Amino acid sequence: MDKSLLIAGAGIYGLVAKEIAESMNCFDRIDFIDDGAQQAPDGAMVIGTTKDLEALSGRYADIIVAIGNPAVRMNLIQRIEKNPRLTLRTLVSPKAYISPSARMEKGCIIEPMAVVHAGCILGKGCLVCAGAVINHAAVCGDCIQVDCNATVAGNATVPSGTKIPCNTVYNNA
Repeated sequence: MDKSLLIAGAGIYGLVAKEIAESMNCFDRIDFIDDGAQQAPDGAMVIGTTKDLEALSGRYADIIVAIGNPAVRMNLIQRIEKNPRLTLRTLVSPKAYISPSARMEKGCIIEPMAVVHAGCILGKGCLVCAGAVINHAAVCGDCIQVDCNATVAGNATVPSGTKIPCNTVYNNA
């Protein structure tokens, strides 16, 4: 099997995931599935829906869920984890900084210019957008989203499913 990536979600987050995957230079083919769209914002055709996931799993070892809604993202991640033929992939832009002591669960997307600092823990399916900073020792639950230029303060704990808006600071430490 060649090194192919299947992106669940053909909206703007899917396009972001595709561009990060391309910049990582480790995939021979990148395709989309989506339950509503026929094509991605860049014109790439959608090859199926989430109902086709099991049938497509023989052609794709790696998958990423690029859907903004945290509940939908988590449900699909849980479904993927039950399929032994699929590996939930993490995508990290080469232009992001990830501390060597940070830990990330599978299925995260880390955009360019994002920082995940020393001692941070990210749960499954987290989206860390461009310019976002997750400061030292912060703990982020599953499927959180830190939007552009937002900051999670050091030692903060972010509950699963939380969306931190652009240009804000989340601090409950």
